[in-house]
Amino acid sequence: MEVSGQALRVATLLSGLLECLGFAGVLFGWTSLVFVFKREGYFEDVNKTTAKSLDPGNATEQAGEGFEAQDQKFLLIFMLASFMNNFMTFPAGYVFDRFKTTVARLIAIFLYTTATLIIAFISADSAMLLFLAMPMLTVGGILFLITNLQVGNLFGKHRSTIITLYNGAFDSSSAVFLIIKLLDEKGVSLRASFLFLSFCSIWHVARTFLLMPRGHIPYPLPPGYRYGLGSGCGAKEKEIVESRKTEQQSKELLSLKDEDPGLGQRQEPRTFWYYAFSWRFAWHLVWLSVIQLWHYFFIGTLNSLLTKLADKDGKLVSTYTNAFAITQFFGVLCAPWNGLLMDRLKQKYQKEARTGSSASVVALCSTVPSLALTALLCLAFALCASVPLLPLQYLTFILQVISRSFLYGGNAAFLTLAFPSEHFGKLYGLVMALSAIVSLLQFPLFALVKGPLGDDPLYVNVTLLLVTLLTFFHPFLVYRECRARREGPFAAS
Repeated sequence: MEVSGQALRVATLLSGLLECLGFAGVLFGWTSLVFVFKREGYFEDVNKTTAKSLDPGNATEQAGEGFEAQDQKFLLIFMLASFMNNFMTFPAGYVFDRFKTTVARLIAIFLYTTATLIIAFISADSAMLLFLAMPMLTVGGILFLITNLQVGNLFGKHRSTIITLYNGAFDSSSAVFLIIKLLDEKGVSLRASFLFLSFCSIWHVARTFLLMPRGHIPYPLPPGYRYGLGSGCGAKEKEIVESRKTEQQSKELLSLKDEDPGLGQRQEPRTFWYYAFSWRFAWHLVWLSVIQLWHYFFIGTLNSLLTKLADKDGKLVSTYTNAFAITQFFGVLCAPWNGLLMDRLKQKYQKEARTGSSASVVALCSTVPSLALTALLCLAFALCASVPLLPLQYLTFILQVISRSFLYGGNAAFLTLAFPSEHFGKLYGLVMALSAIVSLLQFPLFALVKGPLGDDPLYVNVTLLLVTLLTFFHPFLVYRECRARREGPFAAS
């Protein structure tokens, strides 16, 4: 029984990894798909309409404005889809918390299948349906990710590593659109590729009922925990889960009493809103929002940037687009190093917990190097992206994928370690939703570059670089809080 249970957990882990890798974050391969859409003539009518409204004697201006109008359409689609990817995490997290795994996954499958079918059957004449299809695709994908993140609970001390691994797979799934682009060049139609993605929904449904729990995977994992087809969740198993939760709460209360005698008698359990309005959460929001804005702005405008740097050489643009998409695939290899770093540091600091530091302080301290390293990677990526030199973009692509894989894995792991587990889903959804609002700045920034700045992004890039320096305050403040709580009495966080 134990062997079969372990085999089931490994099957759940690997199939979840495949699901995140092949479906969850395909939006971020948008640059490859835009290349195909342009070749299919999507939004070319915008070019013609723009050209007619311009001075017929200035052909160069007509061409330039037309390309910008087409790029704006694609950027608007990406902006809307990326906004929904983050903003809908909060309601998606609520659906997952309230209605549990099976219902959340069935909603994800419905949205994903509908989106892929729409993309399969639209043409250049009905390209406006992309404004509906791409957000549906991304919301379905984020639900796949959310329901899979709990798989880390099955593997105890490797929890952070698995969470970051899944986030890395989410990033790497952007390579799916590269595959579609390459297949299109070999004669496989866009329709055939997206019909195949639709057909894969059969596998998603099978995995939902065979390899995933009906409810949630608890943490810590109770003894004898079973899930999957036929396992159910009888009264006895529910009692075990509730007993384990009560035991964990008792341990946490004892830990608080050790840190500050008498605290257990006078401190009420803190609410979700207490943590949502804390400085720790606020600076984490700044850290995530600024770095994410850089990534979204870069991905959304990459086709336009490459077209300009390559002097509209389509073959050269295709080569660099492929290179970018290939580097995205390696996100799944980069992300686990972030989680492994946190897991190792947490284990190292466990010794300190026996000599005075609480488990919560130990967990918080283990996040500092990850937060600082992610900010440093973003700064390096932003510097390279700001230099208008085409060959340098290869290095930009590498730094971008490492930074992004560290960002999302580190975000989920930080929220897991720095805040109570009962508030994780809501805090994760809230930080993603608020950062989505900040990500809307990518379109006015694009309009500013293409309009008043005369297609010169220098001032925008310098401004964003200066703002990026704010991200280093987050790890510094967390480090200072850790030091204060280790050296003095327990301070409210």
